[in-house]
Amino acid sequence: MSEVRGVEGGTEGGPPVPDSDQNRRQVLYWRLLARLFDPEEQASLESASVAVVEDIGLPVALLDPAASVDSVVQRHPDLAAEFDGLMTPEPDADGERNRAAEVRRAALVSKVLLNVFSTGNGTVSAEQLARWQSDAGWLERALGCRPGDLRGGRGGAGRARAGGGVSPTGTGVGTPAPDLSRLIPEIGPELGSIEAGLVQRMHLREVLADPALASRLTPSMSLIEQLLRDKNNLSGVALANAKALIRRYVDEVTEVLRTQVEKASVGELDRSVPPKRVFRNLDLDRTIWKNLTNWDPEEERLYVDRLYYRHTSRKTTPQRLIVVVDQSGSMVDSMVNCTILASIFAGLPKVDVHLIAYDTQALDLTPWAHDPFETLLRTQLGGGTDGTVAMALAQPKIAEPRNTVVVWISDFYEWRTDELFESMAAIHRSGARFIPVGSVTSSGRGSVNPWFREKFKDLGTPVISGHIKKLVHELKTFLT
Repeated sequence: MSEVRGVEGGTEGGPPVPDSDQNRRQVLYWRLLARLFDPEEQASLESASVAVVEDIGLPVALLDPAASVDSVVQRHPDLAAEFDGLMTPEPDADGERNRAAEVRRAALVSKVLLNVFSTGNGTVSAEQLARWQSDAGWLERALGCRPGDLRGGRGGAGRARAGGGVSPTGTGVGTPAPDLSRLIPEIGPELGSIEAGLVQRMHLREVLADPALASRLTPSMSLIEQLLRDKNNLSGVALANAKALIRRYVDEVTEVLRTQVEKASVGELDRSVPPKRVFRNLDLDRTIWKNLTNWDPEEERLYVDRLYYRHTSRKTTPQRLIVVVDQSGSMVDSMVNCTILASIFAGLPKVDVHLIAYDTQALDLTPWAHDPFETLLRTQLGGGTDGTVAMALAQPKIAEPRNTVVVWISDFYEWRTDELFESMAAIHRSGARFIPVGSVTSSGRGSVNPWFREKFKDLGTPVISGHIKKLVHELKTFLT
């Protein structure tokens, strides 16, 4: 270990010589970088990394690219907790970080990053995809999120905390690394892109035709996109397995989004409606306060002349929600999320939901708006974009503008820009609420036509681009 340990201190007036812990950490990170750019082993880096890992009491399996994080954790259960928030560490009270702990963290971080970002070449099996998805889940946990969140999965990132990151060549172990919380919006789409590439390298139709292999697949946005694109080419067992995976994914996302929607207030109290005089509505504090003048000090008893009850009825006005979704190839994530979101709002009292999907043709999916699974099976992903055909279906649905909200989800790269924008501006001027949405994804990243973005800003209806929670908030504000 002499070549790794180094010497603390330095010459008088000169730069400090890195100590042994800093050298160890850098060995691990240089080995990570070498592996990411070239799968071939670098003998000196490998032997030095093995020495470092053994010296700090970690299993050498961490350096095996063929071993999943799951397999390492199964053999060493005590490591599981260390991966949570691994890449968002909190400094000690003095602002520094424990040097030996940073070396240990470097070994664990290297394992997760190498497993996720080094995916090799060639055909991918269902087992390999499942392993990658599991490793990506560990990376998401390391970033303080729930597994699946960053890949456009189950309703959005639930970041637990945010802090520093890793720095292979930092000047000192105690030097704060970049704040990874700011990188999470970029990491998520990259993970989704890697996963999509793995799905494309997999012989998906053959996997779906084998129930044993299909059972190993974990539903994700990338997999659902591929299934939706290929559903017309599937039949028999393969189609049944594809539908089962879509249904699983829809149910998982629906559960998360329904929880977000149900947290909304449901309108102001309607005090014009007398409260129900039942025990559960009894306002005990107010009853006591209003009857305090009837307190008898000799008998130490309060005589109650009148009971007071809480109002529970709320003002609710029938609202119409019109959701228009661009189903072109670049909007798959939004299509899936908004279809599910529309179905949830369709289940709320006094909310009349209409759903329209379009590319160069428009399809009124309102009859199936309550069932996102059936809706998605009727979509045709891909093609060009012509919003005017969707507008022709949407405008006649606006019967009472003041009680109508139109949510238009698209990247707004259109053929007939002036004509479409003018019709959108007309909806806004009519008194209806018009909400343009550039993306409704879990990652929050989306491209929007700059021309439309400026036009909407001038109109006073800026584009919402970001996490799906933003749209949930806007809709709750209008509908409740």
